[in-house]
Amino acid sequence: MLSTKPVGRGAQAQKYDLLTALGTFALAQGKHEQRRVLRLMTLITARYNWARDELSVGQREIARMWSVDERTVKREMAHLRAKGWLVVRRQGARGRVTQYSMDLAKMLADTSAHWGAVGPDFELRMSEKDAPAETTVVPLPVRGTVTAPDLSSGTEWALAQGVLHAQHAGLYASWISALIREDRAGGRITLRAPSRFHAAYVQSHLEARLLRTCQEIDATVSELRISF
Repeated sequence: MLSTKPVGRGAQAQKYDLLTALGTFALAQGKHEQRRVLRLMTLITARYNWARDELSVGQREIARMWSVDERTVKREMAHLRAKGWLVVRRQGARGRVTQYSMDLAKMLADTSAHWGAVGPDFELRMSEKDAPAETTVVPLPVRGTVTAPDLSSGTEWALAQGVLHAQHAGLYASWISALIREDRAGGRITLRAPSRFHAAYVQSHLEARLLRTCQEIDATVSELRISF
């Protein structure tokens, strides 16, 4: 499989392989996902720094490149973070843009079902793995994976859940996945918790984080209300 950081000898071919995998995956999807992946491929081709494993570009520049407004950029980048394809390395602040890296392992895992459409040679090359090196580290037992949230509704809360799941799957599974978007009135989102205790815990420990994540996706969100 591709190295998680395509630099050095053979790096150019690895980059083309990644773009081929993304393109083949996109062409098997619906029009909205096709457009999202095309936007990512354009961003990777134009602005990704492979040597530093870094994407550092402002929302205004991305909006111009994609022929959209900055609000659309926020939502699309949130989708890509929620899918686990983009990872924030350094959060943006005044006068400084957000820096991202790509999770190539996740991108390749998500596109692997479509490698065969390119041809058996491509599928074989992408599937090959080097023999694992010997190690004295004993792996921890896997207790099961945390199911990722459904992003199909495209609401600010669905995208925020995806981002939070990508950041901390355990926290998402314990406290966030059970929160249901009940209503939105103006800038206020109402989330319903399964119990009074659950609502109290979220209000005390997570409300600021949830609000901040929603605002990263939709700047018009001004308040979160937790009900039960």
